[in-house]
Amino acid sequence: MRQAFIDTETTGLHASSGDRIIEIGAIELVGRERTGRELHHYLQPDRPIDEGATKVHGITDEQLVGCPRFVDIADELVEFLRGAELVAHNAPFDVGFLDAELARLDGYPLSSIEEVCKVRDTLRDARRKHPGTANSLDALCLRYNIDISHRELHGALKDASLLADLYLAMTGGQMGLFVAQATTGRTAEATIHQAGDNARDARRALVVQLASQAEIEAHESFLTELDGHSSSGSIWRRLTASQLTGIQQPQGE
Repeated sequence: MRQAFIDTETTGLHASSGDRIIEIGAIELVGRERTGRELHHYLQPDRPIDEGATKVHGITDEQLVGCPRFVDIADELVEFLRGAELVAHNAPFDVGFLDAELARLDGYPLSSIEEVCKVRDTLRDARRKHPGTANSLDALCLRYNIDISHRELHGALKDASLLADLYLAMTGGQMGLFVAQATTGRTAEATIHQAGDNARDARRALVVQLASQAEIEAHESFLTELDGHSSSGSIWRRLTASQLTGIQQPQGE
């Protein structure tokens, strides 16, 4: 599966009120492996950046003078995302801004980025996996021991890269095991067979500890005492031998 991990920085928080994308970064993974292919642009928004936004990402109006506009990189972006799974943290925010930018392009053949790619929201995934806890990108990186010491400010490309690392950590589990083994020449099918062999070996190695004669006599004495307190007698005596033992003593090798 091909995935594009994406992040955007913007002039403000509200695409519906005219805020614009000023930085976009994306990292490509195929089969859970980085391909080295990236997309990164700073963009001229044709409007001032909110002071509060600059405090988050550090980008100023002056830095964007002479940068391309969204219209200049739209085709490149669409082709990067086409056929992939777009992965973003709080995807409705990023997708909302992308769709708003597409809507400003007169006669552009797309009205929504979801016409060319699927969308996955890792914030939604994290809330399901860790309900009732902080699930920001920073908080999750700390939870999964992903180094963010170099991240003083937000940045689209570095945040997209952190998100890729976080996704791999969050979704490792059994899939990660099979992928890792496949890269060393072992298939998932072989892994399953090996797991079955290991389980059978473990069963053969089980040691059954039988009760001693003294323990049997003590148990019988306890049951006799229980019989004296119940008109129907101890339920233990009414069970069949197979129900009581459950496991047969293993035969000698």
